Amino acid sequence: SNDPRYDRYWSAYHRLMERRGVTEPTARNLVRSSPTLIAALAVQLGDADAMIAGTYGRFRTHFAHVRDVIGTRPGVKQMAALSLLVMPTRSLFIADTYVNDDPDPEALADITLLAADAVLRFGIQPKVALISHSSFGSSDHPSARKMAAAVKLLQQRAPSLEVEGEMHGDAALDPEIRHNVFPRSRLSGSANLVICPSLDTANIAFNLLKTAADGLHIGPMLLGTARPAHVLTSSVTARGILNMAALAVVEAQRLAEARG
Repeated sequence: SNDPRYDRYWSAYHRLMERRGVTEPTARNLVRSSPTLIAALAVQLGDADAMIAGTYGRFRTHFAHVRDVIGTRPGVKQMAALSLLVMPTRSLFIADTYVNDDPDPEALADITLLAADAVLRFGIQPKVALISHSSFGSSDHPSARKMAAAVKLLQQRAPSLEVEGEMHGDAALDPEIRHNVFPRSRLSGSANLVICPSLDTANIAFNLLKTAADGLHIGPMLLGTARPAHVLTSSVTARGILNMAALAVVEAQRLAEARG
């Protein structure tokens, strides 16, 4: 490549990945051929403030470059994906819609805290429900137990966070249903952030709601990255790209202010 950045980029990528089977020729070829990898390196090396990728191709391929090059910010163990649906009757955040296949209770607690922080940045006080096929101990299935365990962890780690579970999806959104099942719930009103037990459940719920409710979709927002980076999906609209670009700019400004 004639671009003066090329040698710096492939060398940086090779240093990151040489102990993971990436040879010099492979690094050269990938940096020549992958726009997402180039974008991630530009952000990591300070040539760009934020990146957005994923309008074509597989989410996992794009995400892998973000994970490998940009990584997680200090104190964060794993990234997660948060999707927002703005519908006529409510706005609803759903996690983890794209990243973690089957998170354990500790990971679910981490994801919840990342998502709650993102909701706060929208100027919305998070009301969190961890959803399941079980409501407040009605099932002893492992997936129900892990959601209940995650709630206990959250109540210990973030006692001021309004969070409850495990519960059915309708109980999360309808306080009357929830009150009939569990009158002493710590959650008031309707949840605006729902945490699902697996990637399957989160992604299915999100896509069904998006289509059935004809809602405005913002995201997926990648949480926990060391620098602003988001991986979209092939179904994203021009408006969706614009929304995510605006979000990435705000994130970059906040990061710059925090670093002084």
